[in-house]
Amino acid sequence: MDKKNIWVRVGSIILEVAEKYVPAIAFSSLFIVFMVQVFFRYFLVPLTWPLEFTLMAFIWLTLFGACYAQRYRSHVVFSLLYDKNKPRTQLWMRIAGNTLLVISFCIALYPSYKYVTFMNFKKSDVLKIPMNIAFSPYLFFLVIMIGRLGYDLFTDLRKLFSGEG
Repeated sequence: MDKKNIWVRVGSIILEVAEKYVPAIAFSSLFIVFMVQVFFRYFLVPLTWPLEFTLMAFIWLTLFGACYAQRYRSHVVFSLLYDKNKPRTQLWMRIAGNTLLVISFCIALYPSYKYVTFMNFKKSDVLKIPMNIAFSPYLFFLVIMIGRLGYDLFTDLRKLFSGEG
């Protein structure tokens, strides 16, 4: 097996873990901790840490889950105008939309990185988790979305220049 295939395989395994298993673990732990919180609130004494934990788990679940949804293009869309157009116009609409998103995410990447690394001094109030760990999924989200949208943009531009669209 050559080096390129090894890196492609490693990258696909990392994406698989980040997009499938991290959200599944985040949701499972969020649900269990939420149930513990409800039980303690009504039958014993209210706990403070479950709220903080569920908020962080929700951030991780949402951002990594959005990457998984982008993989299969299963985000909610309002496509009334898009569906009414011819395939060539749809191609242009996709190119324009993906270009705007890639540019926006690329512009946001460095300031987001600076902010996440800056937040390493701050810890959460109860669990004492560094806030850079809590916010780091946003960086993964940006990188994965730039890659996926960039790939979609590349394939649409190839269709446009080859005359398929």
